[in-house]
Amino acid sequence: MMPTLRSLGPLDLDLAAAIHAQSFAALGERGWTRQDVAELVTAPGVAGWLIDDVGLALCRRAADEAELLTIAVLPGHRRAGHARSLLRAAIAWARTAGAGALFLEVGADNPAARALYRSEGFATVGGRKAYYRRGDAPAADAVVMRLALG
Repeated sequence: MMPTLRSLGPLDLDLAAAIHAQSFAALGERGWTRQDVAELVTAPGVAGWLIDDVGLALCRRAADEAELLTIAVLPGHRRAGHARSLLRAAIAWARTAGAGALFLEVGADNPAARALYRSEGFATVGGRKAYYRRGDAPAADAVVMRLALG
């Protein structure tokens, strides 16, 4: 059965917050609250998607650039292509919105996500030391990646 991708709407805030929280809990990160998601989706230039109520992506455009704010897929539903579908939706939206490039940050300790982004054409352009808090573990560095859209 093909996954169902749909736009994130105001009635999806609780679901989006739950997906984000559950997806990042294993890393020791605090998930976004309903209020966090609400503030993002009502901001100018932000778009979001849900896939089969198990995955979430949010993207923001400012000037001629876009940023992938998050992709989150529930642990029991990973490796099924949901993140790739969400990423492709974000890329298509960024292009349509007129962005010349799409940026993202990903944990240096997340090789699966980094491989996904590389497979879609993203290249590493920088990093941020100790960017992601990991509960009681040491903070993880972030890798900054960019996809040219033009």
